[in-house]
Amino acid sequence: MQVTETLNEGLKRGYKLVVTADELDSKVNEKLAEAAPEIEMKGFRKGKVPMALLKKQFGQRLLGEAMQESVDGAMAKHFEDSGDRPAMQPEVEMTNEDWKEGDDVEVAMSYEALPDIPEVDLSKIKLEKLVVEADEKAVDEAMQNLAENAQNFEDRKKGSKAKDGDQVVMDFVGKVDGEVFDGGSAEDFPLVLGSGQFIPGFEEQLTGVKQGDEKSVEVTFPEEYGNTELAGKPAVFDVTVKAVKEPKAAPIDDELAKKFGADDLAALKEQVSERIVSEYEGASRAIMKRGLLDELDKAVKFDLPPSLVEAEAKQIAHQLWHEENPEVEGHDHDEVEPSDEHNTLAERRVRLGLLLAELGQKAEIEVSDAEMTQAVMNQARQYPGQERQFFEFVQQNPQMRQQIQAPLFEDKVVDHVFEQATVSEKKATKDELEKAVEALEDE
Repeated sequence: MQVTETLNEGLKRGYKLVVTADELDSKVNEKLAEAAPEIEMKGFRKGKVPMALLKKQFGQRLLGEAMQESVDGAMAKHFEDSGDRPAMQPEVEMTNEDWKEGDDVEVAMSYEALPDIPEVDLSKIKLEKLVVEADEKAVDEAMQNLAENAQNFEDRKKGSKAKDGDQVVMDFVGKVDGEVFDGGSAEDFPLVLGSGQFIPGFEEQLTGVKQGDEKSVEVTFPEEYGNTELAGKPAVFDVTVKAVKEPKAAPIDDELAKKFGADDLAALKEQVSERIVSEYEGASRAIMKRGLLDELDKAVKFDLPPSLVEAEAKQIAHQLWHEENPEVEGHDHDEVEPSDEHNTLAERRVRLGLLLAELGQKAEIEVSDAEMTQAVMNQARQYPGQERQFFEFVQQNPQMRQQIQAPLFEDKVVDHVFEQATVSEKKATKDELEKAVEALEDE
């Protein structure tokens, strides 16, 4: 195998690989010799077929395999000897298109090498960690929210008009073209106005009704309604209002605690306090992580593979375009051209991604099977009843596994850097923490 360098410019590399005809022939003979003991052919005992006959019968078929293995082997040896790591899959192309058996095989290989990343003295990185306590006011607010979520409904004063948030208890009969349809009738049905439980336009027409009112509610079923016989059709619901009830927050007591799985009120408050502290710590970590990435971005500069930056910029532009055009669900739209801002952000992401990968590799950080399994389980919960299918999809899809693994690896590297950096704690209020989080989202 002959390897000749044809390009060495920045991170761009190019090589000419030549597999000689003799090398190919030796590779084919080697494969035939390996298979010969198991080959049977009419007129010969098993394993006794002459090599010349084997070559005539199978040589042409094995030639392609020999070519591919020779080129793959040459590439692997090149990367091992040079120490280069390609940023993306190398481009490989056979250059002598008029090749025929007996000729040398000439191949052009090109790629962008990952850059050498300079050492970073992590101990010199200074970070600030916001520490917020779960004060009594925050716990009381959270308890009040729980009480509202566990609300009951009590009868309003007779003659009171229903308003948004009230519960209307009613009998109704639905008709399409004057005929009652299946599933369109109910008695003593409790409907919370503003809940969106019924088709559009229904709940709004019940605002202002009183106990004892009878009302005809006119609506049109949506075009995409699940029942095709009703989809897009106008309907009339004859409604009799049996009661109008207002929401009442549940009392904050031991009974409320038991509804949320706690033994008593004190235990529930403890759980709420722990949850608030966990939320504060998560927000504080996000702020500190952004500070870390900013510091690393300032501290380290190196050449970036243009192909990685270009791919990242296109992804950023595409994602932001969809956020601005949420009505477009598919990806068959015109290509979105990255702006200078997208390119700048892409450079930062690629630089930090390569740096964190290097730091993680040097620290021998890995994502364990147990951590991956837990992460997949967490995502599978988003698909109730289809957890098994989601697991199988992840197992069969390397790209999906990489998407799940990448943030896990990054977080472990970030935690490792936190341990090496100089971190000072600063007490802060809930409002200060929220403002800091909002500042992150605005950037």
